[in-house]
Amino acid sequence: MRYSFLSKIDRWPSYFLKPLLYFIVIVMGAPQMSAQTSESLKLWYKRPASNWNEALPVGNGSIGAMVFGGIQKERLQINEESIWSKDGAYTDRPNAHKYIGEIRKLLFEGRYSEAEKLYGKQVLSPRLPSNTNTYQTLGDITLTFDGIEDVTEYYRDLDLNNATSTTRFNSKGVAYNRTVFASAVDKALILKATASELGKINCTIRLARPGDGEKITVQDNMLIMTQQLSNGKGVKYEARLQVITKSGSTKVIDNQFIVKNADELELRLVAGTDFRKNNPEVLCDSYQKKLNVLSYNKILANHIAEYQGYFNRVKLEIPPSAAAGFATDERVNAQKRGVNDPSLAALYFQFGRYLLISSSKPGGLPANLQGIWADGLTPPWNSDYHININIQMNYWPSETTNLSELHLPFLEFIAGLRENGRKTAKNIYGINGFVAHHTTDAWRFTSPIGKTEYGAWPMGAAWSSTHFWEHYLFTEDKEFLQNLGYPVMKEAAEFLSNFLIKDPKTGMLVTGPSMSPENKFITPDGGDAALVMGPAMDLQIVRHLFNGTISASKVLGVDKKFRKKLEQQLTNLTPSKIGKDGRILEWSDESLKEVWPGHRHISHLYGLHPSNEFNWNDSPQYMEAAKKVIQARLREGGGHTGWSKGWIMNFYARLLNGDQVWENLVDLWAHKTYPNLFDDHPPFQIDGNFGATAALAEILVQSHAGEINLLPALPKILPNGEVSGLMARGGFEVDIEWQDGKMKTSTIHSKLGNKLKVRNDGIIKDFDLEKGKSILLNDKLEVIRTFQ
Repeated sequence: MRYSFLSKIDRWPSYFLKPLLYFIVIVMGAPQMSAQTSESLKLWYKRPASNWNEALPVGNGSIGAMVFGGIQKERLQINEESIWSKDGAYTDRPNAHKYIGEIRKLLFEGRYSEAEKLYGKQVLSPRLPSNTNTYQTLGDITLTFDGIEDVTEYYRDLDLNNATSTTRFNSKGVAYNRTVFASAVDKALILKATASELGKINCTIRLARPGDGEKITVQDNMLIMTQQLSNGKGVKYEARLQVITKSGSTKVIDNQFIVKNADELELRLVAGTDFRKNNPEVLCDSYQKKLNVLSYNKILANHIAEYQGYFNRVKLEIPPSAAAGFATDERVNAQKRGVNDPSLAALYFQFGRYLLISSSKPGGLPANLQGIWADGLTPPWNSDYHININIQMNYWPSETTNLSELHLPFLEFIAGLRENGRKTAKNIYGINGFVAHHTTDAWRFTSPIGKTEYGAWPMGAAWSSTHFWEHYLFTEDKEFLQNLGYPVMKEAAEFLSNFLIKDPKTGMLVTGPSMSPENKFITPDGGDAALVMGPAMDLQIVRHLFNGTISASKVLGVDKKFRKKLEQQLTNLTPSKIGKDGRILEWSDESLKEVWPGHRHISHLYGLHPSNEFNWNDSPQYMEAAKKVIQARLREGGGHTGWSKGWIMNFYARLLNGDQVWENLVDLWAHKTYPNLFDDHPPFQIDGNFGATAALAEILVQSHAGEINLLPALPKILPNGEVSGLMARGGFEVDIEWQDGKMKTSTIHSKLGNKLKVRNDGIIKDFDLEKGKSILLNDKLEVIRTFQ
């Protein structure tokens, strides 16, 4: 066994473990800065996965698989991004708009319970049974091997350098190796099994799916699985598993392939659906026609080249921790014992980028609550698209970590909500524009559903639409802005512009009826409610979207009249309020107190992150008030879900408190991270991975406040390191080397030729940097050299 003397580290007491690690560092030598090595970017384990949360994910944006690394029995649980059931359809409640005025009146009068009851009866959409429409597994590939006994030297990994998962072990003097990857170029999931001696591959291969209805047939050397979900109403799919052997024999028994005495085994899985009005059989034909002329080595080379075209854009180097020699699950478990493992941050950061590359590709669906990896027929929360933070968080790292193209599936998905969103705006609110509420799915419904405490939130489209402007700020892709970005932003802003109403008590504009996502307050009569007028988050989203829409209209030179209307409404919009205790108020009425003071959503800090409304340059009073909000939430048990912890990390990054970012990251690892590094909501949700990845980028580079701030929130535990390839708004690519907690040098490359303002350690300087040129700066921001 590799590192066998450390194999029980997760069971060692902290009073023994900490001194041992100290001994390793002092006696064996402190780790020195080294390049981002192939070994440092592997998740690796000494035993097979015993459950789904220990399996390792591979994906090509469309097909995903969880690799268990079994010995006698290997399981690949497979997903395809468009495998969705469709047992019903959410619809807008007829005549709902007739009740909005009455509900507003009740809310302005403080009659919250009455308003909420009326909203639930006359506005919320009729409920559908749970798991009505849900993302589902495509199925399982199971390989059962014969003749493997007395296993030694077991090892499995996920190599982030090349996006492959490998399992290897010895049995009776024979070395066995299996490699799995998902190719975006060749649209296939590939497994290759080899042995060090000829004729040693003996197994049974099965393709199946839980539930009833799938049809399995055999054609030549393929297993073919077909089905239409939801009794003909859901997606129709076809999956083909091609079995290729070198030497040996194959036969079919009960729709299973039996492989005997093969030297090598290769499996190639392709899948197609009718989700985009295609014929699944024709799609599979086209994929296989291309695959049939390619060798395994060529498919692997294609895959690695495409993947590394994204992954290699950013490198993060942190001196290897003493704990870096442990298996990944041992490193995670050690966090519960307080073991310092700074270089785990580099692995975790790059794993987050790997997940986005593997689950979100141009032309496909966006990453859902579980990315593309979900088991069974009824995954948690339908594995859908929650748009009251979760899907937005999935894409927080897309621009900063140099994966801008991978943002597009989300943006195109939101644009696709407009058709239904226009209808919902009319049916529910009686106004123009487009709206979406707290969640949606692959069928793009926009109605308010479920319960008032989460369903009565009409800001999902608006928040999502701010991402279009963020994408433009990083890329300045004017064609994108003109053809897609601005039209979506304008329609979302149009809805909000029409939705705003004057508060009779203040004369200021507010939204409503609405709520602060998933939180509730204590009503004056001692009950609880969620529905209000003008919750803080709504107003912060309005400012964020309006300012972006105004700027976009100026860039394009269009809609001057509409722009002026938004500018006027902004001057009359209710500001975020700070209460007597110094905290930003979640609801405009300070008398309203939280039912759950430690709630996982901290929605009234939207202005801190992801918006830039609160920042140290322009609004320090709100930054101080935001600190108090976070402290109060955490005192009451807040941040108890993985994604919430990720959001708090981003808050602290914006507050320039790197040590608190680190403290929350360690807590995330210790209590909200599975052995395979998946985020534990619980259960698994991928948004926490992406949120934490975004925060790690923000401790190194920030650009939301009109300047590039270098190492703005570097934790003390990361005194030395290097990063290259992070992106800043304005089209700047940033490299930094730091030593003893201070920047040593920074190289900034201009992709667009914009004016450059840089901040480091209190020094601010402006530069003119032509498109395509780079500057190398020292710690005083003095130019060492300029180069092409």
